[in-house]
Amino acid sequence: MADSKKRSILCPNCNKLISSYELACPYCGISRPGSWWRNITLFREYLQPSQIVRTIIIVNCSLFAISTLLSFATMRLSMNPFTFLSPSNKILLLLGATGTMPINQFHRWWTLISASYLHGGIIHIFFNMTVLYQIAPLVLQEYGFNRTIIIYTLGGVIGFFISYLAGVPFTIGASASLFALIGSILYYGKSRGGVYGQTIYKQISGWVIALFVFGFLFPGINNWAHAGGLAGGILLGYLLGYSERKREIYSHKILANSCIFITIPILLWALLSTLYYLTIPLQR
Repeated sequence: MADSKKRSILCPNCNKLISSYELACPYCGISRPGSWWRNITLFREYLQPSQIVRTIIIVNCSLFAISTLLSFATMRLSMNPFTFLSPSNKILLLLGATGTMPINQFHRWWTLISASYLHGGIIHIFFNMTVLYQIAPLVLQEYGFNRTIIIYTLGGVIGFFISYLAGVPFTIGASASLFALIGSILYYGKSRGGVYGQTIYKQISGWVIALFVFGFLFPGINNWAHAGGLAGGILLGYLLGYSERKREIYSHKILANSCIFITIPILLWALLSTLYYLTIPLQR
């Protein structure tokens, strides 16, 4: 029995239980699914399909807590009761806010990724994480794990790049990535059609209209990033395809892992470099 368990693995592409000695997965056809190099995934437990939404929320909330504590430690935290838990712009800049100022003045192109994990206040992060919790499971269901990661990461990059081209000087938030998820589902509903597809399309269209109206009514909301993320999500949904028409292939897994392996070092670099910068005055 023990030997049988050792010979059984989850296919790294479709997550079906198979023998590690299979030359090709009988379910998805991937070659040599038992090879060690096909099964390397950093923090594998936290990057499972059932855990990924929770993991993204934890990362966002952790960085928000860190940015708030660092702002308090540097005496930059606002005492205004409405903005008490709002990190300072200095700390957000150090941790990876994006826009024309960080990119043009400091050449921090990597902030196109890091900015998606920073937030400017408790209401900001609560609203974004609530939307993520509601929309991400539907994207996972219709696109699968790997394509969801790709849409979330690259959609955010596209949104912030459009924002940069539009001249927005300083911006943060998961909204660009969230609009990319919304765009992918908008494309799915329109493309699939039928009662189910039309229902999803109408519901998500209502979300999009309401969110853009909200963005225009309240100051400080980056509608360029929202529009860019939405367009990026639609484009990525079209290019990647959804599960009913095109199953996930190994190239999707490679691209998804690339997004993960790029994002993690960027966030760690942003955090460590910020801590180092803040300790320089103490070393003098």
